[in-house]
Amino acid sequence: MEHSHAVIGAGPSGLAAARNLQRHGLAWEGYELGPGVGGLWDIDSPRSTVYESAHLISSKHTTEFLEFPMRAEVADYPSHRELLAYFRDFAAHFDLTSGFRFHTEVTAVTPHPDGGFTVTSTGPDGAREARHASVLVANGTLSEPNRPVLPGRFDGELIHTSEYKRAQVFAGKRVLVVGAGNSGCDIAVDAVHHAASVDISVRRGYYFVPKYVLGRPADTLNQGRPLPPRLKQAIDSRLLKLFTGDPVRFGLPKPDHRIYESHPVVNSLVLHHLGHGDITVRPDVERLDGDGVRFRDGSRAAYDLVVLATGYRLHYPFLDPALLRWSGTGGAPDLYLNIFSPAHPDLFVLGMIEASGIGWQGRYEQAELVAAYLRARTEDPAAAAALEARAAGPRPDLSGGYRYLGLERMSYYVNKDAYRRAVRAEIEALAAPAGAGR
Repeated sequence: MEHSHAVIGAGPSGLAAARNLQRHGLAWEGYELGPGVGGLWDIDSPRSTVYESAHLISSKHTTEFLEFPMRAEVADYPSHRELLAYFRDFAAHFDLTSGFRFHTEVTAVTPHPDGGFTVTSTGPDGAREARHASVLVANGTLSEPNRPVLPGRFDGELIHTSEYKRAQVFAGKRVLVVGAGNSGCDIAVDAVHHAASVDISVRRGYYFVPKYVLGRPADTLNQGRPLPPRLKQAIDSRLLKLFTGDPVRFGLPKPDHRIYESHPVVNSLVLHHLGHGDITVRPDVERLDGDGVRFRDGSRAAYDLVVLATGYRLHYPFLDPALLRWSGTGGAPDLYLNIFSPAHPDLFVLGMIEASGIGWQGRYEQAELVAAYLRARTEDPAAAAALEARAAGPRPDLSGGYRYLGLERMSYYVNKDAYRRAVRAEIEALAAPAGAGR
């Protein structure tokens, strides 16, 4: 067991990890809290945060694993059910399912004095400790709710989007959604068909991108060589106004940033319902106020249900934050390429990236790099040592020239083209003949 590599999580990143370890002939063992593969896309999994109406916000064409395309009959923007079936098919096709311990929670990952890690877990057979040569952490970034502490008291029901599953919860209620990111807008649109009224509290302006442009999924356009940031921003912001108009006319704030400097909202239905008066825009919340909410502009409204669409925090509770060069109270761990920890050579994080259009293939390439590195430690130690030296040095610029907003949720945001180039360059360096270029 001490020669195998641990994979924590059986969602997209965990499956990519297992597949690439398999491809490189490296023994592995997986740990998954849920009943099977799929991660958060299994709505019945204990920490799943998807809801009944959840679909991909990127198209299947830019999201799928390249070595395992989605079937032709799968919709352009698949539902969580179609995605769960896809991950199950992926795992079955490559014979990965049997390598995972399901219904198993990892409670501690601690360095072993002789190298590698001891993984402590609890599962159907009780508590267990196992030593592994390395640990690939792939437990996802969307399971731990970010719950802001709002002043005041609310007499109605207050939930986070992570608790929301089905729109029937809104039946006949006055609903306020706090936050206008992708989940917030999805849920506000769900509520329209059931609630007595729907308001959405918006702190800052967003860019709203339609899912289809000229009859094609919007993210399948302009897939060639990337344009310079300022040129792409200028062109795309003008195109957006042609297709969706100016959201400010619906009462939404004007964005305080250029397009692509924060994650856009891929939802034009919310603009449709704003235009029809089905949803009302409210400013930022000042305080909870008994049977209602008071807003920053001094206005007040009564509600039965408040939904906090306030995002998620990075969550690695089984690891000492020092192993990740992370305070653990915000921001993101300080990792080379968001993967390699300078604090421990046997620890890797997969999936801790957010980027418009990076898809699961971007995460697959992360796993490919880790597996290639682990193999090189035996077969080409000089190449592995060269990567380790780079990992200990200055961080590369992964912004692609974009000036991302300085928000906590943007602390692990990258430009997909810059990021994938950097990861593939490391993979190629490890694949070069021993001694070449060194």
